Amino acid sequence: MPRYEDVAADLRQRIHDGQYEIGGTLPRYEELTATYGVGRGVISSAIAVLEREGLVRPVKRAGLQVLDWRRERRRIARGQLVTRDPVRGYVFPAASRADEPWQVHGRPSRSYEPAPARVAELLSVDAGIPLLRRRRVTSPENESPFQLVDTWISPEGVRDAPQVAEISTGPGGYIDRLEEAGHGPISWHEYTRVRMPEREESQLLEISSELPVLELALSGVSAKTDRTIEVTIRVIPSDRVELVSELRRAKSAAWPTTPVQA
Repeated sequence: MPRYEDVAADLRQRIHDGQYEIGGTLPRYEELTATYGVGRGVISSAIAVLEREGLVRPVKRAGLQVLDWRRERRRIARGQLVTRDPVRGYVFPAASRADEPWQVHGRPSRSYEPAPARVAELLSVDAGIPLLRRRRVTSPENESPFQLVDTWISPEGVRDAPQVAEISTGPGGYIDRLEEAGHGPISWHEYTRVRMPEREESQLLEISSELPVLELALSGVSAKTDRTIEVTIRVIPSDRVELVSELRRAKSAAWPTTPVQA
């Protein structure tokens, strides 16, 4: 076993045993190099392993913070059914149950920001042009940030439904406003991928930049123009979730099987 993996294994065990408490910090690099009798490079590699596992994250002026490793992964059943709530409007497949209370961390914001490459690709616009972004960080009650949700609305959508740029978009939310403005019924495609987080994302989600994230991108297509009018990007730390799908048999896979004739 490489020395850095040996150090990582020992630190991991100490964290699990409670020697380093959740919310506390690991000893500083100088202490760790002295404790294990290795150079700074070995410690850096060991810490990187723990960061990728979601056990620690560097916090400016505080050190290496120990994260809550005891949480269970939430299972997300990625169905294809979009439902509707009389108050909230459209409800998409999510990690929450209908009766589960969630909270918002900080204040939801809306601002015009340069379009990231992924958003520009889905909206078919030039990367970097200013677009309306609605942002919120949410989680189940009394838990650390679970997901970062950014909704990007095309200039055409803002022009046709100006209320989508306001703090309160009214009953049913921004999608109802877009559909009322002539873009309904909106249809959606969902794209799933795993990637490394941007620096701002890792800060808002309170995770290490070494921990991969799950990105769920939902693009809404206008029935009026047949073009994508809004894109919602959900970013979730990879140590929080697992995707679940039910597999069904086609007729060709029916049982008992039909014997093959010689």
